[in-house]
Amino acid sequence: MVTIPASQSTPTAMLEYAKPQLSTRDVKAIISAFETESFEMVATFVWTKADGFFHLGRISGAWRYEDSRDAREVGIHHVRPAKWLARPFGDDEVPTAVAETFARGGRNFQRTHDANAERRTAELWAAHS
Repeated sequence: MVTIPASQSTPTAMLEYAKPQLSTRDVKAIISAFETESFEMVATFVWTKADGFFHLGRISGAWRYEDSRDAREVGIHHVRPAKWLARPFGDDEVPTAVAETFARGGRNFQRTHDANAERRTAELWAAHS
């Protein structure tokens, strides 16, 4: 996690604090997201659960409306591409707040407001990507 002082208000100034942890591609994507006001930026982590396992991904592109037959069948039209780790995670491996969010149910995209979950998710991504 990177703390950026509130006095830094431009993408370039903010990125100076995060550069040691970012690739050149990530830096360019963040600057582009700020310039186009795409504030749900590329590189945001996402979790899903299927077949009893959690899967960790990272948004890799812009939102689009999908109207394919598959999208209509599952009722999901608002999509973003993501890169997914090949390795699934069990209930005991994911951050507690992530497991609790899924336990409440629902199918929508939602943020888990928990600093420990964000930190642990980033650690899992770094260890397995």
